Amino acid sequence: MSRLIVDGVRYPVRAILFDKDGTLLDFIYTWGHWSEQMLARFSAGLRSRELPTLPRDSLAWWGALADVDGRIADYDRRGPLAMGTVGDLQTILAWHGYRLGLSWAEAKVLADECRRSADESLEETRPVRALPHALDFLERCRSAGLSLAVVTADETASAARQLEWLGIRHYFTACIGADRVERGKPYSDMVELACRELNVSCGEAAVIGDTNGDMKMARSAGAAVAVGIAEPGAAGAAELTEADAVVSSYLELSIEEKE
Repeated sequence: MSRLIVDGVRYPVRAILFDKDGTLLDFIYTWGHWSEQMLARFSAGLRSRELPTLPRDSLAWWGALADVDGRIADYDRRGPLAMGTVGDLQTILAWHGYRLGLSWAEAKVLADECRRSADESLEETRPVRALPHALDFLERCRSAGLSLAVVTADETASAARQLEWLGIRHYFTACIGADRVERGKPYSDMVELACRELNVSCGEAAVIGDTNGDMKMARSAGAAVAVGIAEPGAAGAAELTEADAVVSSYLELSIEEKE
């Protein structure tokens, strides 16, 4: 069995499960664009109905953090954008539409239309890029014979497409989205399903993620180790309280191959 080395500690593992956004892919590069499209289009829909638009604090309850120009620059690792499903985000939008004067049915339809439009924009522009050194680490994992999977709050088909856009889908034997399990993060379901598909026990798998929900998921499944990844000073980095170890880069992770 190979060993994942973190902070000098060796963890025997046969598999590594990765969160996708913020762990393999630059979160804001993809979902900042998508979120801005969603919120702007929803406000436009409210305006066309002569209703008040979304309030100034909309980014806060969305779980995004703005720069001085009002653009999405970071995200709250505890918030719905980071940990929720796309369905969760649609429900949040629909709720605010209802509060601002739409019927619940109208609010749900408008939120769905905005989601479809934002998805189409994402498909056209394909804004994905890997975190620094992530691709090298995936290659090291493959060379060591480790089985790899993605466990994400995104929907499976969307996650697979984004991995394909980046040219890394082939590294992963399994891709588990929130639509494939009864309970998403922070519950254990994704880890358990991924491990079944990789034919390993949960105790033989490491989990790497950028939110405490990922860490809780790993712990509840009995994973070998829960590794948080966060740049120094990143918003919410201190929230990774359930992690066994926190690293700022894939350069801090080593693989010791089985003899």
